[in-house]
Amino acid sequence: MLLGAHTSIAGGTHEAPPRAKAIGATAMQIFTKMANRWAERECELPERSTFRAAVADTELRALNAHDSYLINLASPDPVLRTRSLESFVCELRRCHALGLAALVSHPGNFMDHRASGLARNADAIVEALSRVPRVRVLLETTAGSGTALGATFEELAEIIARVPTRLRSRVGVCIDTAHIFAAGYDIATDYDDVLARFDGTVGLDRLGAMHLNDSKAPLGSKRDRHELIGEGAIGEGAFRRIMTDERLVDVPKLIETPKLDDAETTDRLMLDRLRTYASG
Repeated sequence: MLLGAHTSIAGGTHEAPPRAKAIGATAMQIFTKMANRWAERECELPERSTFRAAVADTELRALNAHDSYLINLASPDPVLRTRSLESFVCELRRCHALGLAALVSHPGNFMDHRASGLARNADAIVEALSRVPRVRVLLETTAGSGTALGATFEELAEIIARVPTRLRSRVGVCIDTAHIFAAGYDIATDYDDVLARFDGTVGLDRLGAMHLNDSKAPLGSKRDRHELIGEGAIGEGAFRRIMTDERLVDVPKLIETPKLDDAETTDRLMLDRLRTYASG
């Protein structure tokens, strides 16, 4: 079972794998730099070696990063979009250097026209993938507030369709359960229909990761508010279905739930809860 959490890199990227090990994780997501700053950095050889050695001392089998919250590849502002593209390329390079398989990315905010934003996002992804080898991009579903892209499966499918065939295998999707619920997909009471809609629109073969989060916000609220597993508006039923769905066995599942007073204790509790769901 590929199950884990978004894990802190405080003290350096090499500190994340031991934290993942402490909660019994087999999957891990990290930031490769401070997520709320533009400042870029390279992962030099000593960091790469130390990180890979730390990973080798764990049961981790699926590794990915999440890109900076400042990046907006869909922006119509040429300065912001150029800055976002260069930052995105740097994110991919750090993933490649550290041996991370994928980079999760929000599709961005269109600001002017939705269709134009989708095209700009796809064009930026194509350029970035052309400049950095191997690493996959996983477009994360969003709650759909304001001008945010990616709240519908159709928008994600359109972005992917705009990527040339030679690069398309390197673009997938990360479903965030709290986000799709807030966007109006009722996984709490209609799980099978939602998954069928995803499969018919995007394809389950493109599902590269899942963020398992309950939601403080109600169905269709378009508000991104994460809650502890089984304690929010989604409830435990949907998570039991996810954890026992054979179609999702090989999909890395990562929690981004509140940390409360102690991140390690809370994350371990959430993962143990999910494992209990998986065992029936």
